Amino acid sequence: MTDKSSIEKRIAELRGLIEKANRDYYDLAQPTVGDRDYDMWEAELLRLEKENPEFATADSPVRNVAGGVSEGFAKVAHEPPMQSLDKTHSKEELADFDTMVRKEADGFTYMVEPKIDGVSLSLRYENGILVRAATRGNGRVGDDITANARTIKTIPQVLPPTAPKTLEVRGEAYMTREGFVELNKRQAAAGLEEFANPRNACAGSLKQQDARVTAERPLDVVIYNAGGVGCDGFASHSEMIAAFRAWGFPVAPWSKSCGTMDEVFAAIDDLQERRHSFRFEIDGAVIKINERRFYDVLGTTAHGPRWARAYKYAPERAETVVESITVQVGRTGILTPVAELRPTELAGSVIARATLHNADQIARQDIRVGDHVWLVKAGDVIPAIDSVIPEKRTGEEKVFEMPRTCPVCGGEVVRAEGEVAMRCVNPACPAQLSRRIEHFASRNALDIRALGETVVDALVGQKLVADPLDLFSMRVVDLYAVEISGRRFGKNAQTVMDALAAARSLPLHRWLFAMGIPNVGVTVAKDIAAEHGKMSDLVDSAVLRNVIANDAKKGKDRQILQIKVEAAKAVLGFFEGEYGKRFLARMAELGIDPKSEKPAEVRTEGPLVGMGCVLTGTLSRPRGEYAKLIEAAGGIVQSAVTSKTRYLIAGENTGATKTEKARKLGTEVIDEARLRELLSRGS
Repeated sequence: MTDKSSIEKRIAELRGLIEKANRDYYDLAQPTVGDRDYDMWEAELLRLEKENPEFATADSPVRNVAGGVSEGFAKVAHEPPMQSLDKTHSKEELADFDTMVRKEADGFTYMVEPKIDGVSLSLRYENGILVRAATRGNGRVGDDITANARTIKTIPQVLPPTAPKTLEVRGEAYMTREGFVELNKRQAAAGLEEFANPRNACAGSLKQQDARVTAERPLDVVIYNAGGVGCDGFASHSEMIAAFRAWGFPVAPWSKSCGTMDEVFAAIDDLQERRHSFRFEIDGAVIKINERRFYDVLGTTAHGPRWARAYKYAPERAETVVESITVQVGRTGILTPVAELRPTELAGSVIARATLHNADQIARQDIRVGDHVWLVKAGDVIPAIDSVIPEKRTGEEKVFEMPRTCPVCGGEVVRAEGEVAMRCVNPACPAQLSRRIEHFASRNALDIRALGETVVDALVGQKLVADPLDLFSMRVVDLYAVEISGRRFGKNAQTVMDALAAARSLPLHRWLFAMGIPNVGVTVAKDIAAEHGKMSDLVDSAVLRNVIANDAKKGKDRQILQIKVEAAKAVLGFFEGEYGKRFLARMAELGIDPKSEKPAEVRTEGPLVGMGCVLTGTLSRPRGEYAKLIEAAGGIVQSAVTSKTRYLIAGENTGATKTEKARKLGTEVIDEARLRELLSRGS
């Protein structure tokens, strides 16, 4: 491209594309372009501006930090500014970076760390107490999110006396992969917009006006950099990170010290192999000089420091074709469009389907039947269409429209105010019934083994059940004879009957979750059950009415913090409705009135009193058995290793990530034999 007018036109076009992508990504949390395309635009614009400096301007998006500030939040000025890192996409570019650095510095080493795909934030402490948390914003000014950050359990509220009295640290907030999957399930069940990826889910969670909503989101942080004050005395980055860890901050679970670029190349390859083992998503590696005395020597640009680079991995994506778009109906009646794809291999599995969430998402990405698309895995778990490949369109592609009636029962479809989802409002819809029963029988609900999707569809299709509670009226002989794909259900019938018998005595929170009431997940069900004695107490619960009343007064009592107002309204609404009344009457006929579990007795003696224990790997006995023994010995069973974990009990096939984290936190890693020895001391 030699014509100057064409170059100027292309620069303007690239700036427009990047600025729109930034607004969609940072301000709206609704990305419309994939990372690879964005990086290519950015790299091209950088090159054109460098080769044609007469067209370079101070407000160019590649010369400023992307992101902005939001309405409704107080503003925080960052001093020094929170910068971004210049990106590289090849080892050749990293070698060029190394050459540049060695012209101005000598006798240094590199540190390689994961590049976390999250949301940058700053934490400030005064007299050892957290006083402010802020987003990066545009680098110079960010949003004050202190109230929301206080709900992230791993952020220390108070620092030990060894920490500086005034301290500012910077890092990345992220949503855990498993938490992202569960959050999207809750969003879909409530008819709300699903998040495109964990990064957007994290950004949306931190920008909530109500900190109670943030508190329910599975957020965590990694601290990896100094802020404006408190860290001047450290000679090296690795020394500073060790101090952060000692002061109680979560730090990256993996890092490598490297003396040469060959070692750096090996480290980034090693990190890429490990990328799926972390709780957070990474999209590359950060390479920075370890010795901090060189930072002032090398200085910074308007965009980022000259002593560090981000190395972006090529995205794990695959090209495929949208062969058709079908519509599924969930247990709450929500219609979900699904892309039926030409089967393609991605990240170790063959993928033939990907959810498209809702009509708005399809329109935003302009996905059409027949399109060639890039397929990725959101959170490294969920197949998702990253972007369309418009240059491969032939004109034969077809725009998709959501059906105006339910594709299963033909019933009316509506879109409620404030929802993005369309719902079938026919309560007798077979698809809704099948999915409600499947949820009713799921592991965290009544755990009715052998009742999977295929079996449930057969029971509904053969009109043997018309309500989840009909399961308790079935006879084993009827279940035995159910035909599934031309074969009888057979001996699995007794497995179902045994599980149904056990379900009668399950605690209230399991039943409450099983009922599939909107906004009542596993945790909220436990919180509600803890405030009630039995199911019949929920019908006109003063506790739930109090939650709603106090929220209207903006109260802050304990119950509001634990029980969502929307959940309280939903539970009361369920029992006030005709179906809820019939459900409770049927439960009475069946002689079932689930009771709340009594709080576990706090033990003050035993060989493991007050000690946190995590069970992992393949053990010779069920984890539930070991958990009871640990609790009986006064121990505390935890789901993940934290600074308060005393023992990690590691069975076979334990991942290296957990044991490595345990050792870094000073947690003792033991086997089953050692656990049994500890338990025997109390017998």
